[in-house]
Amino acid sequence: MSTVTYKVSGMSCGHCEGSVSTEVSALPGVREVRATAATGLVTVTADEPLNDDAVRAAVDEAGYELVGRA
Repeated sequence: MSTVTYKVSGMSCGHCEGSVSTEVSALPGVREVRATAATGLVTVTADEPLNDDAVRAAVDEAGYELVGRA
């Protein structure tokens, strides 16, 4: 298992959290996603280490910007 926390800009509400969680959860091997708008943090737990570019693309698809690892 691998758990990484990312900083995401633009999230401001529960809907934002849901959008990011849905897109990132669709990545292969992802077990859990916790997005928190108040802190701008998204914690992802997956079977294997994730490719940051894949996570960035998923966050972009949701309409937000991955700033980097927290």
